[in-house]
Amino acid sequence: MGNGNYRSRIAVDPQIHFGKPCVAGTRILVVDVLELVREGISFKTILSDYFPDLQEDDIRACIHYAIDAA
Repeated sequence: MGNGNYRSRIAVDPQIHFGKPCVAGTRILVVDVLELVREGISFKTILSDYFPDLQEDDIRACIHYAIDAA
């Protein structure tokens, strides 16, 4: 996934979580994924224990989104 391709994986919809950014097609907040990454939890553990419906590229998309939003 290139840096610019992450946008298709992040959705902002006023009907979902009051417009807070989510992983597209889910109700998983970007901030929730980022908090796990910040805590040092591995992608593998995030996917297996927290958000099994996501893919590694979804986690990367959350990180790229945060970088661009900063």
